[in-house]
Amino acid sequence: MNYRRRRIGFVLAACVMIATIIIWSQNNRPVARNNSVNNDSQTATSSAPAVAPPVGLAADALETLLVKGRAPKTGYARTQFGDGWTELRGCDTRNIILRRDLENPVVDASCKVTSGVLHDPYTGVDIPFTRGAATSAAVQIDHVVALSDAWQKGAQQLTSQRRVELANDPLELLAVDGRANQAKSDGDAATWLPPNKAFRCQYVARQVAVKAKYMLWVTATEKAAIEQVLRGCVGQALPLP
Repeated sequence: MNYRRRRIGFVLAACVMIATIIIWSQNNRPVARNNSVNNDSQTATSSAPAVAPPVGLAADALETLLVKGRAPKTGYARTQFGDGWTELRGCDTRNIILRRDLENPVVDASCKVTSGVLHDPYTGVDIPFTRGAATSAAVQIDHVVALSDAWQKGAQQLTSQRRVELANDPLELLAVDGRANQAKSDGDAATWLPPNKAFRCQYVARQVAVKAKYMLWVTATEKAAIEQVLRGCVGQALPLP
């Protein structure tokens, strides 16, 4: 009887010891790397903008830009910056900018702006906007840094995704008078400035902000033209991101 009790006691003691060892090993084992968390972190990092929009004074930001000659236009096509406008939650970039820049915009169920009034920054004229085949071109979306100009001043060295981001960046886009936009074409500040002189400081400041954000350069004549404008508005800030 005593032998049986001792045997049972030995078995119980052994079980307790084994359980203790298992618990200790569970609590003190090396922590494995969580690959799913790391992959999520890498994805979040890669989807963030490569360079944040610059802040501060336009004149200071201008001094950070490289000054180089214009590269050949070889290989340029609008499709280098994406096949048209991108969409965000069912709204394309054009209509997003129209909704931002027009006064009293009317937007239909498909996220298209059908009417509004543009206080055109390039001419200083108010332009009624009505969506339609014969009327939509009165208001156009301008790439403040013309895409072909960007291509010749560093954009061809960007990734294709980064060029798409540039072409659809609200910092780079303004709703403007269609005829003024056509007159500008692919000009930089050395060859074209808005007829509305009151807007020129803001215009060149936005060009500087875009070029700083996307690491584009300026030519010597372009920089001189921007400096000339900014001398008339000391303290001109970059546009807010």
